[in-house]
Amino acid sequence: MTNDTTRAALVVRGGWEGHAPVEATDMFIPFLEKNGFSVRTADSPAPYADADYMAGVDLVVQCYTMGEIRQEEVDGLQAAIAAGTGMAGWHGGIADSFRSCADYLHLIGGQFACHPGKDPATTSPQDPERYFVHHTINILPEAADHPITAGIADFDLVTEQYWVLCDDYIDVLATTTQKARPWDPWHREVTSPAVWTRRWGKGKIFVTTPGHSLDVLEHPSVRTIIERGMLWASR
Repeated sequence: MTNDTTRAALVVRGGWEGHAPVEATDMFIPFLEKNGFSVRTADSPAPYADADYMAGVDLVVQCYTMGEIRQEEVDGLQAAIAAGTGMAGWHGGIADSFRSCADYLHLIGGQFACHPGKDPATTSPQDPERYFVHHTINILPEAADHPITAGIADFDLVTEQYWVLCDDYIDVLATTTQKARPWDPWHREVTSPAVWTRRWGKGKIFVTTPGHSLDVLEHPSVRTIIERGMLWASR
């Protein structure tokens, strides 16, 4: 268990290497330590199944894209959050984890569906930036005073723009709107949550969808939102 001066953070990182899970989480570990967390890292969700350990975790930071999770692991994660452990993450590391686990999807409340890219008639499938599109992250007016988004204005990015499937139990702080372009099969704009929170028992969950690469994580607004989101979610 944690004492009065130190909180415990568990950083779970792995899965698809395209999201640089080690390098990405290493960017934020010094911030956690500066804010009084002792940090443990794990390369799988196995610690979630250790109920005694999870009872002393104040914050889970997960960067684990796709991959698999065992039932006892997701059960342990759900139980820990319901008891007060916080959870935070960005991009596919939390919103595209464990696709085949319905219990995990239910816990998070939003799931990556796709990231529509540039015109396929003018873009090579080998182009590593074919899914990088200019888009805006719109901070909702009702989130202007939220601890995570206070003082942050709308901002533009050129990176993957997540189209998210979600339920209405999430509390949306920011959105992004996917245009209907001439080559797209959909016929009207689609707005998806880009930053959201979720209450689960006594615990809190924070998710933001920007964060595909290290340069996006270094964007001042993205980084501020993530740092604030981790502190907000923590027990």
